[in-house]
Amino acid sequence: MKKVKLGSSDLQVTEVCLGSMTWGEQNTQAEGHQQIDYALDQGINFIDTAEMYSVPPSKETYGATEAIIGNWIAANQSKRQDIVLASKIAGSGVAWVRDGAPITGASVKEAIEDSLLRLKTDYIDLYQLHWPNRMTPHFSMHWPGRVDPYRTDVKKEREGMLDILQALDAAMKEGKIRNIGLSDDTPWGISEYLQLAEKHDLPKMVSIQNEFSLLHLKDWPYLIETCVFNEVAYLPWSPIAGGALSGKYANGAKPEGCRWTMQQRNGIFRDTSLSHQAVAAYQEVANANNLTLVQLSLAWVYQLTGVTSTIIGATSVEQLKEDINAYEIALSGEILEQVGAVIKRFPQPF
Repeated sequence: MKKVKLGSSDLQVTEVCLGSMTWGEQNTQAEGHQQIDYALDQGINFIDTAEMYSVPPSKETYGATEAIIGNWIAANQSKRQDIVLASKIAGSGVAWVRDGAPITGASVKEAIEDSLLRLKTDYIDLYQLHWPNRMTPHFSMHWPGRVDPYRTDVKKEREGMLDILQALDAAMKEGKIRNIGLSDDTPWGISEYLQLAEKHDLPKMVSIQNEFSLLHLKDWPYLIETCVFNEVAYLPWSPIAGGALSGKYANGAKPEGCRWTMQQRNGIFRDTSLSHQAVAAYQEVANANNLTLVQLSLAWVYQLTGVTSTIIGATSVEQLKEDINAYEIALSGEILEQVGAVIKRFPQPF
């Protein structure tokens, strides 16, 4: 599997990244370890997690996924150098994580120490801010009128960002983290952090991970252009739209044990009439070209210009195999035109 440079960092990561958020809720530790072993056998070297996982998040499972990965590292210490390990600090609004407080320099220091203990490692290769302190247009907040930018105190926001960046810099100098990145942020957020880094001689954000799929294209082209021009790696998460682009929720189905049957912190916001129509249309394209819907959806994201590494997740090794195998599929110009026609019909179905 091809490796690419992670933004402006020195890291080389595979173009497929193993997501882990189901481990500890939908998956056991043994299943999580099986997924890690299989992914590494296929050449994947990039694993993403977060202190808030597993998902759907709860007080009972907070930190569970990092602990599962940590137990794998403890049992496979010789392989630690072979993986690029990414984790994230939770933002405000989660009551059981630092009383729901926003991210600060002090909380960055605390969260890094806690993650290192759970992960049973001395360093984290990529440490990310899970979401900004300010309200941003994510998790179904991207529709006009949902977020009022005038409610953000920009001066205070910049001061907070600088405090965070200084704490991240200190952790890097201590060797506890090696690179830093963003998640669920915007072109403004990327630009502000880059300007603050340059102005104060602080480390640059090298990556951002946002939701991106055939059903959710709001980052194209403006945020992705920002990433390409500033050497910030773009890491799509939920490339099959929380399972919707597997087709398993077609015709109102909600198979037992699937995400949509569980309590969701932000609601099941992908479950809309237009989403189901779009999924059906993409299914027709897949069928016409002897592909599964998952293969079509992932292959499209994998080969899209500007995408650095795509974060995949699975609740079984069989699903993981299909996700990884889709990397080998090259969509023809004709198939891309068919996909493009569906995009024009359903540009933003949720």
